[in-house]
Formats: sequence, C-alpha cells, structure tokens
Amino acid sequence: MSNYVIFTDSACDIGSSLLKEWNVESVEMNFRFENEDKEYSNSEMAISTFYGRMKDGDIAKTAAVNPEKFLAAFEEVLKNGTDILYLGFSSGLSTTYNSAKIAAEDLLSKYLERKLITVDTLAASSGQGLLVYLASQKKSEGASMEEVADYIESIKLKLCHWFTVEDLVYLKRGGRVSPTVAFVGTLLGIKPILHVDNAGKLINVSKARGRKASLNAIIDKYGELAEDKANGTVFISNAGCFEDAVYLKNAVKEKYGAEVKVISDIGPVIGAHSGPGTIALFFIGKER
Repeated sequence: MSNYVIFTDSACDIGSSLLKEWNVESVEMNFRFENEDKEYSNSEMAISTFYGRMKDGDIAKTAAVNPEKFLAAFEEVLKNGTDILYLGFSSGLSTTYNSAKIAAEDLLSKYLERKLITVDTLAASSGQGLLVYLASQKKSEGASMEEVADYIESIKLKLCHWFTVEDLVYLKRGGRVSPTVAFVGTLLGIKPILHVDNAGKLINVSKARGRKASLNAIIDKYGELAEDKANGTVFISNAGCFEDAVYLKNAVKEKYGAEVKVISDIGPVIGAHSGPGTIALFFIGKER
C-alpha cells in the first residue's frame, strides 16, 4: 500500500493543532475587507478581531483558492513520492474544489507514478472538518487511500449541517434571504434554521422566534435525524458565541447521551458570509 497524505482546505474550520494531530495538511484560503487592499490568510487574524471588525461595520470578502496554489502545495508532496487524498470545500458554495481538481489533473500528467484523489465533500465549516476527522481515523486504522475515499463518498450525503445566525444582514448580502425577509426578521427577532443540502448548497429550511428557540430547533433536528444518537461523532462550530456552543453541547449530552467531539471557531472564510453569532451542529444522520 502506497504512502499518502490527507489534504483539506481552511474552509473546514479546524485549527492547525488539531489538523496536525490528525496528520492532515491544509491549503489556506484568503479574505480581505472591502476598501482595503491587504489580503489575509484564514488563520492570520484573531477570530475576536475579525468578528469585532464585522460588528463595527467592516465588510469581509473571500475568494476561492486558485489552481496555482493547489499546484504548489500538492507538488511538494508528490515529488517526494507520496500520494494525496484531498477532501475539499463544497462545490455548491465555492469554486475551490474545482481549482483543486484542475491542479490534480495537471500534476497527474506529470507524476505518472503517483495518485491524487479529490473528493468534493459537499460540506462546509466543521461539517467538512468532521469528514476530514473520520477520514484520518480510517487512515490510522490502516485503510488505503482508495478505501478512505470510498468511505467518505459513501457517508457524505448523510452528513447533517444544522445552523442558525444571529443577524440576517450577512445572509442578505450573500443573496440567501431577500432584503424584505431580512428587515422583517430582524424587526420581529426571527432566526432562520438552515442546512446544507445534497448539492452542497445553503438552504433556508424554517424559522424560530428568538435565539434560544433557534438553538432548541437545532437540538431537535439532532434527535430527529442522528443515525446513532448516543455514540455518533458530533462537532459544533461557532462564530464568537462560545456560550451558545456550550449550551448545544450540554443539551445534546443531556437529551441524547452524545459527547461532542470538537467545538471549533468558524473562520473568516465561512464567517464572512454568515456573520458573528452563527452556530452550527454537525453529525452523521440517516440523511442530510
């Protein structure tokens, strides 16, 4: 069995220390603020600073990773005789995965003896991160690169993303809700309940009146959809609202007996579009 490395990108919202622990490499994505020329990598700015600037009215912008960046990162590994399995940010939300695929095709024509498999996770944030974690576990158990890729393909449409946001203005900017819905929702304290569908796209599913009701709606979705309520792998990500993440963690434990494996920060690449106060629960379900 050939030696291989698992790669992902920073849209997975898993910190560098955990990725290192899982023996996973990552390609950095960038962001900038409107009316500012400087570009930052996803890990270059403190989360508190990033969301503080957003709350002060700064508008964050992101861009997909270009093929050249993937070429440089992948080639460094391939030329040393190591194969690559890349688990990428949903193609339904970004062209990042397509850039990786272009780079992979180019490199495979040059390194004929090497293998480079790309998997479109159709996932985002720590949902993508959860798949990366499960892939790393399979690899540590001795699974081949092909076996891990097949495993992720077999479960990715069972990966549930359920989340809510604090302020609808960010979804309005991205065209996820209309200006009218954003205005009325803000006025009435309406919080959307959203998920990522089978095409890897963001879908507005329902709504709740107030923050606590929206958190409880997410918890109910866990009870409704989780494949293994007590023993499944559960991740939570949050955009500067750690207390709400703890509330979700405790509620899932008390109601269903599940231990949350990871609570992570939503990084700038995702947070630029969802805003401060976003919170999400990820788990393997019977379906998305």
